[in-house]
Amino acid sequence: MEQRVIAMGDVHGCLAALDAVVDAIDPQPSDSLILLGDFVDRGPDSAGVIDRLIELRERCFLFAILGNHDELMLDVVEERSWNLGQWLMYGGEQTMRSYGTDKVSDIPKAHVGFLRDCIPFCETEHHFFTHANYLENEPLAKTEGQVLRWESLKARMPGPHNSGKMAVLGHTAQKDGQILYSGHVLCLDTYCYGSGCLTAFEVNTGEYWQASRGGRLLKNTIFRPR
Repeated sequence: MEQRVIAMGDVHGCLAALDAVVDAIDPQPSDSLILLGDFVDRGPDSAGVIDRLIELRERCFLFAILGNHDELMLDVVEERSWNLGQWLMYGGEQTMRSYGTDKVSDIPKAHVGFLRDCIPFCETEHHFFTHANYLENEPLAKTEGQVLRWESLKARMPGPHNSGKMAVLGHTAQKDGQILYSGHVLCLDTYCYGSGCLTAFEVNTGEYWQASRGGRLLKNTIFRPR
């Protein structure tokens, strides 16, 4: 079976949407599933999402990119730059509710370990993947985390990267539920935790899958740029 390379946008705690998309994709051992970050916060079941992603590592090649919300959660757990009160205002309240606790020390070690193992970016022959943004003339390995995880496309739409590869990003919510395509950028954050959907995209064929927050499969079709 030919290997598929499938990127998935921001899940944000929407387990039902994740399950619907994964069921439709049916990941095989030869497939690479690239998660663009923001697994937690705002949606109803961040704990369940991380459980499911840990399980998915046994089904396919899983590449989990650290999003800004994942970094926030990790910072709070490890008592770094953010505190619990700040995180709760950014969506952490829903995350803590999904764990059934108000103590970050109760978050399972396996979940903390999953976040620690997340990567800042990844690349294939023709594409590269980050959570938020990139610098056109900067190698990804030298790009600051502020850009990779926090900088919105609304603040700065980058030009083509000097590698010649297409960028596949999340982070900047497309509230119409449509994939953003600019010729050299694909944004797959289609506002799952709100009124949009969760999107997964096979980068070599353009096939994509979308599901609503409640878990209803909306699309399984080929992407045609607008």
